[in-house]
Amino acid sequence: MPSGMASGSGAGYHSPNSPIAPLPQRNDVVPWSVLTDLTKKTTKDGILPVFNAAQKGLDKTTQRIQGFMVPLDAKPTQTHFILTSVPLTCSFCTPGGPESMVEVKAKTPVRYSLEPVVVEGKFTVLTNDQYGLYYRVVDAVPVK
Repeated sequence: MPSGMASGSGAGYHSPNSPIAPLPQRNDVVPWSVLTDLTKKTTKDGILPVFNAAQKGLDKTTQRIQGFMVPLDAKPTQTHFILTSVPLTCSFCTPGGPESMVEVKAKTPVRYSLEPVVVEGKFTVLTNDQYGLYYRVVDAVPVK
């Protein structure tokens, strides 16, 4: 892990030693670098995101997100899951903070996969989510 990087914040770290390949380059998805480039402020209610113009510009628009699926139940297909910038199944990888995750609520079930998944749906920026998440995609459909 790069020095000076706290575990559980930022984009996460995908080790070159990982047996799992990092996300492939795609030009039709929102880059994680756009989502993870944010500052946070501490308030009496906790740590809140401070979104920049690029992130605010994504709010309530249709976007494609690519990431590694974190299922929220044990079914072979998922309609509610988390996409992350690095695989949580990788012992060499350090998960990032909430800025490296997108909650997905799918319109049609998405098959669970260890391979990267791409979904398209309505992207929302969350200013004060009860679960501490910063981004959500709803009405998502899988994209090849």
